[in-house]
Amino acid sequence: LRQEEWRFTNVAPVGKTLFRRPAAVDRAQLAAGVDAFRLAGTVELVFVDGRFDAGLSATELPAGLTVTHVSCPSDASRADALLGSVAGIDTRPFAAVATALFEELAFVEVAPGAVVDAPLHLLFYSTAQEVPGASFPRTLIHAGEHSQATIVESFAGDTDAVYLTCPVTEIVAEAAAIVDHYKFQRDSREAFHLSGLALATARGSSVSTHSFSLGGGIVRHDIQARLAGEGSEATLNGLYLVDGRQVCDTHMRVDHVAAHCDSHELYKGILDGRSRAVFNGRIFVHKGAQKTDAKQTNRNLLLSDDALVNTNPQLEIFADDVKCTHGSTVGQLDDDAIFYLRSRGIGAEAAKSLLTYAFASDLVERAKVPALARELREFLFHWIPQGDVVRDAV
Repeated sequence: LRQEEWRFTNVAPVGKTLFRRPAAVDRAQLAAGVDAFRLAGTVELVFVDGRFDAGLSATELPAGLTVTHVSCPSDASRADALLGSVAGIDTRPFAAVATALFEELAFVEVAPGAVVDAPLHLLFYSTAQEVPGASFPRTLIHAGEHSQATIVESFAGDTDAVYLTCPVTEIVAEAAAIVDHYKFQRDSREAFHLSGLALATARGSSVSTHSFSLGGGIVRHDIQARLAGEGSEATLNGLYLVDGRQVCDTHMRVDHVAAHCDSHELYKGILDGRSRAVFNGRIFVHKGAQKTDAKQTNRNLLLSDDALVNTNPQLEIFADDVKCTHGSTVGQLDDDAIFYLRSRGIGAEAAKSLLTYAFASDLVERAKVPALARELREFLFHWIPQGDVVRDAV
């Protein structure tokens, strides 16, 4: 807690918990648990406690897409050449732990020039164990030149199970590649989720990543983006919903290294109960990165007097021809908007729920995977009070 990067998020509960490598579980019960988190219309590969499960996964992949399950990359492999190239394990302790302890790497390769229409869904599922389990999912996405793909990473687990999941995802986009990435975090409310996401762009490439954080007791997202190719673009959006005593911490750094690059970040949070959230976002424009266009926004909606958010957007600029903006807001529902809805015959609780849904729906509707958007909407309907009324209204 004395370190600036961690002073708002106490990870002592993680350190006090004894974790073991998860053991095998009943197959029928496992299949039923996994089925609850599948996404229709996607090609699904399932990892149970950090290990690939062929019996629960798709047997065929679309043309142009290859996924290799590597337990130990060799010095001569493409995976070894890229692994760790963009994730900053020197300064991020849990990414270092995950790098040391991961059992299997999911190496996703999109062939140069390939346009993969079907979304790839990587489902990482954690099981309940007598002694809490720990898994370290590792994903490496390499998009070849002029390729295009959509990839969804889901993190889920048995209800009320205590476990640690510590994933690291790296995205390397070659020249003119387009990657649409989604992270769907809906772990058990008793789980710890400490993750790292890092991406690097080449000339003319575009990477968008959308993070939806809905579960977990203590959740930490460390996000890095490095725009190293001229004319490249990165979009980093996120939505976190926390209540009770949940904690969600997002730390982001976007490095503009090359000229003529754009980055856009929009993160929204809704907090209820005695929950806590942290947003720390930094845009760093390096010397020579002229014509940078960077925007960063964090908006937070507090539904309870006991909820607390610490938000700190930052800019560091070492170039003189840039357009950079950043800002954050923390507030409650607008009394005038509630009064307007009530004057139209809508009850007080229903009016609050409608406004809460409207606040979050902006990011939900940006999800281009239909099954994912449906799951997010249904979660919102169950999470907010009088969700059935909101469902009928929208």
